[in-house]
This record gives sequence, C-alpha cells and structure tokens, in this order.
Amino acid sequence: MSYTAPVKDMLFAIKHLARIDDIAQMPAFEDAGFDTAQAVLEESARFTQEAVAPLNWEGDKNPSALKNGVVHTTPGFKGIYKQYSEGGWQALQHPLAYGGQGLPKTIGAACGEMLNAANMSFALCPMLTDGAIEALLTAGSDELKATYLGKLVSGEWTGTMNLTEPQAGSDLAAVRTRAEPQPDGSYKVFGTKIYITYGEHDMADNIVHLVLARVPGAPEGVKGISLFVVPKVLVKPDGALGARNDVLCVSIEHKLGIKASPTAVLQYGDGLAGSVADRAGAGAVGFLVGQENRGLEYMFIMMNAARYAVGVQGIAIADRATQKAVQYARDRVQSRPVDGSLPGSGPIIHHPDVKRMLMTMRAYTEGCRAMATVAAAAYDASHHHPDAEVRKENLAFYEFMVPLVKGYSTEMSQEVTSLGVQVHGGMGFIEETGAAQYYRDAKILTIYEGTTAIQANDLVGRKTARDGGRTARALAAQIEATEAELMTGSANAQAVAKRLQAARLAFVDVVDFMCAGAKTSPNAVYAGSVPYLMLAGNLVAGWQMGRALLVAEQALASGDTAEFGTEFLKAKIVTARFYGDHLLSKATGMRDAIVEGADSVCDLALEAF
Repeated sequence: MSYTAPVKDMLFAIKHLARIDDIAQMPAFEDAGFDTAQAVLEESARFTQEAVAPLNWEGDKNPSALKNGVVHTTPGFKGIYKQYSEGGWQALQHPLAYGGQGLPKTIGAACGEMLNAANMSFALCPMLTDGAIEALLTAGSDELKATYLGKLVSGEWTGTMNLTEPQAGSDLAAVRTRAEPQPDGSYKVFGTKIYITYGEHDMADNIVHLVLARVPGAPEGVKGISLFVVPKVLVKPDGALGARNDVLCVSIEHKLGIKASPTAVLQYGDGLAGSVADRAGAGAVGFLVGQENRGLEYMFIMMNAARYAVGVQGIAIADRATQKAVQYARDRVQSRPVDGSLPGSGPIIHHPDVKRMLMTMRAYTEGCRAMATVAAAAYDASHHHPDAEVRKENLAFYEFMVPLVKGYSTEMSQEVTSLGVQVHGGMGFIEETGAAQYYRDAKILTIYEGTTAIQANDLVGRKTARDGGRTARALAAQIEATEAELMTGSANAQAVAKRLQAARLAFVDVVDFMCAGAKTSPNAVYAGSVPYLMLAGNLVAGWQMGRALLVAEQALASGDTAEFGTEFLKAKIVTARFYGDHLLSKATGMRDAIVEGADSVCDLALEAF
C-alpha cells in the first residue's frame, strides 16, 4: 500500500496553470518561484512517502482510543507528528512574524495534498491547526497572538474549532454553550461540543480550542454568537504551561472511516477536568476573540480555510485510490483481452472497461487538482498583489472557487474511491487490500465543514445571486477565451473546445435561472443547488484540463519537453480529451435537470414519501 506523491503533475499545475513565477513577483513571495516550489515539494514527497504513509493502514486497524480521559493516538503518530512539526511543515505558509516560512498557499496546498494522501487521519490535526492560526491572525488581539500563534505555527501546540452541539447539528443558530464574563476580562465557558477533530490527543502539550458560545444578553440566532480561545492547559504570563483548564473529553466517536483521527465530545465547565491538584476550577477559562457577538464571522475565516483544505483531501484520497487501482490492474491477471492481443489471460488493465474506470479516476483527480491549484494562486494574489483592483478580482474568484473545490472535489472522491473498489473486484470488498479504507475514509469529506448542500446553498445565495451573477459570468468569459485558443489547435484541442463550449453555455443558462428565481422561486432554485455546484465544478476542472492540453501541445510542438518529459505531456493531452468526452459531456443533461426539473423535485406530497 505504498504511496508515490504526484510531484510532476503538481509542479506542472503550479508552473503552467497557477503561474508560480508570477506569484513570486508579489511582495513577500520573492523567493517562492518555481525552483523553491520544486525543492519544497520534493522534500514533502520524501517525508510523506517514507514517514507518514506507512502508518495509514495501521491507523485503520489500531485507531485512537480514550482511556481515563486521555486519548492515545495510533502507535507511531506521536513520533511522526514530532517529525512533522520539527521539520517546519506546520509553519510552511504562515507569517514570518510568528515563526512561519511565509510560502504561498499555492505551494502549501500541494504539500497538504501529499500529507492527506499519505495519511488522512493524521493530516486532520495540522489542518485544524492551520484554521485556528488563520482565525487568530484575522481577529485575535495582540495579546492572544503573542500567547498562542508562535506555538501553533511551530506545531508545538495544536488547534481545533468547536462549533456544533448535540441539539444544533449544522444549525449554529441553535448553539447554547454559554460564556460568563469575569472581573479580570476572561470568561467562564460552560457547554458540550461534539464532532471535535483532535479535540483530545497525546501528540502535543497543549490544545487551543476555538469555541463558539453566547454571552449573557446576546441576541438569539447567529447574531448572538461569540468566539473564544479556550486552551486545554492554561498559559502563564511568561508563556509556560500552568493549570489544566476545565475542559474534558467525555468520549470519542466510533466512525465509518478516518478511524485514527479522534473525533471528540468535549465538556466545558463541569469541574472534573484534571486532577484535584492541578485543576483550575469549575468553568473553562476562555478569552474573547475580537468583539462579542461576531464569533460566527470570525469562525467563517477558519471554516473557509478548512473547506478549501477538505477539498484538497478529496483530491488526495482520490489520487491514493487511483494509484492503488492502477497497481492492482497491472498485477491482476484475469481473462483474455477482447481484441485477442494476448494469446491467453492477461492483466486486467488490458480490458477496455478497466481502462475506462482508471481514466475516469485519473481525469477527475487531475482536473480537481488543477482547479484547486489555480484557486490557491488566486488566494495568494488576493492577499499580496500590489494592485488593489487585482486583489479584489482574485478574492471574488477565490471565494467563488471555495464551494467548488470543497463540494465538487469531495463528491468526486466518492466516485473515484468507489471505482477503486470496483477495479479490485471482489478483492476490493476485502479490507486487507486497502481499497475499502479509501472508500470509507472519503465519505466524511462530503459531510464535515458543511455538507455538499451547504456548499451549494453558499454558491447559489452568496456567490451567484447576491451579485446578480457577475462573478459567475466573468468566470464564463475567461473560459470562453480558452475555448477560442483550443479551436485553433489540434483535433484533440478542438474536441475539448466543443465540450467546453457546451458546458459553459449550460452553466450560463443555470446562472440566469438561479439569479432570476432566487427570491421569487426559492424552492425551484435550491432544488437544483447541488447539481449547479457539480456543473460548475465540472466546468472549471474541465477548463483547467483544456488549459493544460494547450500547454502540453505547445511544449511538444516546440520540442521543449525536457522538464516534464514527452510521455507525461502526451498523457496530459489524452487525459484532457477523456475529461471532455466523458465528464464535461454530462453538463448539458445537468443543465436540463436544474432548469426544467424543479417541479419533479418538489411536487410529491410529503405524506407520500
């Protein structure tokens, strides 16, 4: 069950689609050009392949366990986490001022994919820490930043986000955890939080919880939620660790997948955490982040970072499943090829339908990787480009991309990991092959950090209807320009252009439908919200594959093949053509279902279900 990081494909996307050397012209990124990206990715590949990946299967067999209030992670996790933090990987894309390396997200996202492909259960811990860092950078006071950011950036401490509660689910308006102000400016926090990833573990000396809670007199609903830092262990004025805070892990969940990642139920303020000698007292001590009643606004900073990262997880697990399926298809001998090309039985990779499955897995994975890489580049430009108008345009593009990267890439991972099991046949259903673990691990990705429907609602309401479709149509205009380039190219390029044009026109029709009916016919519009997200994601991934095809054909025509190799470039062209023929071709049917199919979603009487 070895893992080989797809460094060449990542570097191709970083160089030619994200244009890393343009990013390196921006202030703060002067040393982050292609050579730096290559060096960092190669080192990340070595670490994830050699140190992290071997523990993936072990974590599934021997998951984290809770004993006497302490979570013991999978044997080996503590050691590789130490290597991870000491190697500077947690600090990769965080500010120099807090001990980070200050590299762009475009490079950090590729390293994140490798870590998740190697071992998704392990990678969840640093992913949540990244989100906590972003929230504190944006809304934390100078004192909170000074106390916590250095330790979080170094990886010495880890971070979590505590949103939902047993009665709330995805409806954060129903949050009831309370925070009572204290004379010294701190708060005492009381309540129960569920689904807290790495809410308790043994890999770091402290865990910094970011917790949503209500202060006395807060308005009802989401406008009355505040955000607090509640550390597992209180921090003394000199930065040393002090008494154990009153936060207790009362259980961890037994899950379908990502079993080595402890998903905790945390109890705040019951007076039972720690021993009597080291206990700080009843009520978990918390510190307000920003202003009261603006907690959800701040938490969304963390959540958006996590949503993008979860999309990358989808790409990662799809790549791991694809590698596993290709390996099996090369080794498994069964049946004579239908074209008689072998005298007897041969490896199943010779069979057309196996090729179709493997090409589907490959095309989905490469398309989503390209989409996520370009989105990361837009994020970098939105924060660091010297021109304010360019920053604004890139921010709009990135924010439009987040639900696509999260929603489409994770739904894609369901299909790809399922195909991975199918390629294995009956052996795919047997745990020892490893294919089933990828399938099980992938399922959570469409659920946490907001289900696919929540991503789709965001895409419809905030990202499409709110600006009357302006950002969506600007995206379509960029795609149309790529179509024009493709139409002047080879037969493969023209074939992709034809599919891309049809998908773009379908997308524009749906955007018009969404904008026209968002207020007047909301049920009809939101009945098609997830299909709209899938159409948009399919289109953007296909667009990036079209751009990749143009780069590959130009390199082959000019003889400039030394960097990536002739075979890689030829494979990129074939994969882009497959994406157009087999995946982009679904777009017109999706358009019809959205625009013309709302009645059949909504008309059946509730009693008839």
